[in-house]
Amino acid sequence: MKKLLPVIVAVVFICYIVFSILLVNEKGMDAVCRGVTVEIKDSADRNFITRRDVIRLLRSSDLYPVDTPLRAINMARIERRILESGPVERTKVYKTPSGMVHIEITQKTPILRVFADGGSYYVDEQGHAMAVSSRYAAYLPVACGKIEKTFATTDLYKFAVFLHKHDFWNNQIEQIFVYPNKEIELIPRVGDFRIFLGSLDGFEEKMDHLQLFYEQAIPKVGWDKYEMINLKYKNQIVCTKK
Repeated sequence: MKKLLPVIVAVVFICYIVFSILLVNEKGMDAVCRGVTVEIKDSADRNFITRRDVIRLLRSSDLYPVDTPLRAINMARIERRILESGPVERTKVYKTPSGMVHIEITQKTPILRVFADGGSYYVDEQGHAMAVSSRYAAYLPVACGKIEKTFATTDLYKFAVFLHKHDFWNNQIEQIFVYPNKEIELIPRVGDFRIFLGSLDGFEEKMDHLQLFYEQAIPKVGWDKYEMINLKYKNQIVCTKK
């Protein structure tokens, strides 16, 4: 019996600990949500959505969790609704030990602004169209002309990704004009000339040739000598003087 006593005491102690944990968890889950905190991780870079927008969205969707029992709050539904709002790339929603619901948000990153058919929208870095914001305007290359949305989010998107990842061209190209046959003309920020790219086939090679032209020829002849720089033809740069 003496040998069994320590075992019995240990079992009773373990049962007590387990029961206490379950009781605390049960009480915690019966508690109600005390408030909502919203963290927009990239708010210093862009301002497409604010805490006020998130709270308004949750209220209008009957998902505002304050005063709702924590056990009844559906985190997945809140996440889905926030993602449906438009400018949000990803979000994480969780309950804190203090009874708060915390929402973390990362916004979408636009890389191109498109003006077409009397309207305007962004194309983000994932190739999706996103609405413009009256609150925040991103400083991006602008595409205009005859642009179908499918073209903007496929071929033109790939070109925009190239510009976005290439510091030199991201700073240099101001406007992209799309002709009805989908040939491209570029307007640079520096230099009084236009750049005719032609089709987007092989645009990486064309832009590499253009960068060499910028580095080797322009310093010798000046920025104002040419009216048009034509890259349409393979391995050729044809310049039209003013």
